[in-house]
Amino acid sequence: MEKLAIIPTYNEKENIQNILLAIFNLNEGFHVLVIDDGSPDGTAEIVKSLMPKFAGQLFLEERKGKLGLGTAYIHGFKWAIKNDYAFIFEIDADFSHNPNDLPRLYKACKYGGADVAVGSRYVKGGGVVNWPDNRIYLSKGASLYTRIITWMPLKDPTAGFVCFKKEVLNTINLDEIKFVGYAFQIEMKYAAWKLGFTIKEIPIIFQDRKFGTSKMNKSIVKEGIFGVLRLRWNSMFKNYRRRVKKNETTGVNQVNQKEVLPEPK
Repeated sequence: MEKLAIIPTYNEKENIQNILLAIFNLNEGFHVLVIDDGSPDGTAEIVKSLMPKFAGQLFLEERKGKLGLGTAYIHGFKWAIKNDYAFIFEIDADFSHNPNDLPRLYKACKYGGADVAVGSRYVKGGGVVNWPDNRIYLSKGASLYTRIITWMPLKDPTAGFVCFKKEVLNTINLDEIKFVGYAFQIEMKYAAWKLGFTIKEIPIIFQDRKFGTSKMNKSIVKEGIFGVLRLRWNSMFKNYRRRVKKNETTGVNQVNQKEVLPEPK
């Protein structure tokens, strides 16, 4: 299995069916894992109603309670590794990320030398549509602030439209990714960059959601501001590489991380 798009959801009944159909209608072989945090609006039920039509392509993981974007993606990454997907994508349910751009991110990793492909709003050819000026200033300011603090050479380090090669997620100690909101996207890219992986930015047009409610709030912004400082400080003491120990009996390297390795086939 090659391509898995992970979609975290919370109250996305207006969008979830359309985003799933848009991805499958690409006919590019994408599988989709929806991770729903107990949406009271029936998002999970809509996904379940579509699963018979897309058997073997559409999967659902249900969690109890709103546990945060970061933990949803970590859950999805571990699921993807266990099920042996080669390319793992992050994409929002609300069409702020255009599903038509998924193949472009895939090609950047498959053929273009990228280990991580980032759908970037702030490189040449990228942009933002239907965002109020204050959101644009906040986003661009956050990107500049992140680059200054972390030295990461990315124009859009806060972007949430990303493709990871499996090797990247296999190397990062996912249990050490601690942020759950806005700063999660920064920490994942920072971990990949610190471990020497190649990150490429692919221009996209980001469009604000038409339906549903934005999940952005003051606590997420606060985590982003102070989280970046903590990220830089902790990087002097933290190694993001997953620890590997050798089995004394077999001599085979084994990964020391919970719930990650694929089951033997």
